[in-house]
Amino acid sequence: MTLYTHISSNIFRTWLLMALFLVFVIGLGWVFSRALGNPSILVFAVVFSLIMNIVSYWYSDKIALAISRAKPIEKKDNPELYRLVENLCITAGLPLPKIYIMQEVQPNAFAAGRDKDHAVVAVTSGLLQKLDKTELEGVIAHELSHIGNRDILLMTVVVVLVGFVAILSNIFLRSLFFGGLGGRGRSNRGGGYLALIGVALAIIAPIVAVLIKLAVSRKREFLADASGALLTRYPDGLARALAKIADDRTPLKAATDATAHLFISSPLKGKNFSSIFQTHPPIEERIKRLREMQA
Repeated sequence: MTLYTHISSNIFRTWLLMALFLVFVIGLGWVFSRALGNPSILVFAVVFSLIMNIVSYWYSDKIALAISRAKPIEKKDNPELYRLVENLCITAGLPLPKIYIMQEVQPNAFAAGRDKDHAVVAVTSGLLQKLDKTELEGVIAHELSHIGNRDILLMTVVVVLVGFVAILSNIFLRSLFFGGLGGRGRSNRGGGYLALIGVALAIIAPIVAVLIKLAVSRKREFLADASGALLTRYPDGLARALAKIADDRTPLKAATDATAHLFISSPLKGKNFSSIFQTHPPIEERIKRLREMQA
């Protein structure tokens, strides 16, 4: 796959994911409207799904930053980091993204946004403390490559759509236990439908993580590693950074299943269930490929 086909594939998969979300929520609304005999539920589902698609396209980066508790910085706040990003952007021919810092001990970073003109790069304070300059350059170059390769739109849209599917699942399951969505006045038929939907959503919730793996290909990390290494002309810097990140077992408190795929390395360390659905290729394989570029 060339860079251009990768970019085209990202755009196609983004729109496909948004379309599937639209169909899913509308289908859910149709089942509920039939079960409860209330056509207005279908209207609500259509409006809700359209709003969520708009939100995911225009505001998903802000939502990802809020979930990660990242705070914006200016040049005066961290001149060294700011100059490093500026220099790499000049080399890559990219506009300067907004820079954010997460007050987290775990070294990690991510990029988000809908395009190169509306992009952000967020790094943890642990990354700044634990990496040397060449290693930090490697990580920033990797994240800028995600921006240049148009990975960020797909990666960031997934955060919102997957997050709302998980919220819907939680609402429906709670309704079964606490008598919501119709209460005691529900017909047996309606209650049966709701029970089936609740069970179905309970099953769908972990499958959503698998859909992330399908929607956000692991190939994007290998491509961003290679592009970042070419940008700095020093693959070993990123290789050493990845090794340090992998060896650090500190938890990233703000990380969730919905945002884990954004980071350069999965932040869900020590969470065994989440590891089943990893969206990143093995760090060892990434380091191996980078060191082969250095040779």
